[in-house]
Amino acid sequence: MFRLFAPLALSLVAALPLAAQEQRRPSHCIAIADAAPGVSYVHKASWQAPIPDFSVRIHYIAHAAFLIQTRGGLEAVTDFNGYIGNTSLIPDIVTMNHAHDTHWTDAIDPAIPHVLRGWGEEFGAGIDHHLDLGEMLVRNVSTDIRSAFGGREDKGNSIFVFEVEGLCIGHLGHLHHEPTDAQYAALGRIDVLMVPVDGGYTLPFDTMLRVVERLKSSIVIPMHWFSGFALERFLADIGESFAVERRNGPDLVVSLRDLPPRPTVIVLQPEWLTDAE
Repeated sequence: MFRLFAPLALSLVAALPLAAQEQRRPSHCIAIADAAPGVSYVHKASWQAPIPDFSVRIHYIAHAAFLIQTRGGLEAVTDFNGYIGNTSLIPDIVTMNHAHDTHWTDAIDPAIPHVLRGWGEEFGAGIDHHLDLGEMLVRNVSTDIRSAFGGREDKGNSIFVFEVEGLCIGHLGHLHHEPTDAQYAALGRIDVLMVPVDGGYTLPFDTMLRVVERLKSSIVIPMHWFSGFALERFLADIGESFAVERRNGPDLVVSLRDLPPRPTVIVLQPEWLTDAE
């Protein structure tokens, strides 16, 4: 009997995506919240190029949307609003925030397996995500948002954290208040941090700087900047405590062993995804 079913079992395993067969490299996002290991710098690559061992690729798409890719083939898009470029890519995971319709959509391709909204079905209820896909774990920490006419929606947004290859990658979303001590503790260590630097639509510059400095991330990637002025103001304010590196393109590849020895702001240039011809 075993001989009859063994070929079938082997064929089913072989049919699984590579990402589903691999184990996620353990991270220390919560256990070692202040750690920032690393020796050298990151390097860039095209979003469709192979990803080196132990590494993750991050591509800045636009606004607050990033593509996060694993070596085994998992692809997540942050603050997904329904359009990521002229591409046939269907992400495995999309996360969304509720503050504005540039950060979420109801027009979801049914082929996307995992849609993680940063708010609950009931007003103010919030939501908890803990999506473990083997190679990548995605979790969230709920935050409040400003609502119309000066009101507030408790737990109406989320900070999403992606744990992959031992790295902790955090996306602050459309953050409207400085996290509480409990929220900082729930976030834990964040090695790579996507930060909105608009100066007012989310948080004022001085408040956002406090958030960035408290999280002590090795790499900070500015996002949600609508003008060169807002970006340059953020870089000027943070420049004393962080190194600043400007990239000409939208991509970087990073691994735990490649984190810079000094906390570094890396400016990526947003670019829609397009398929290689």
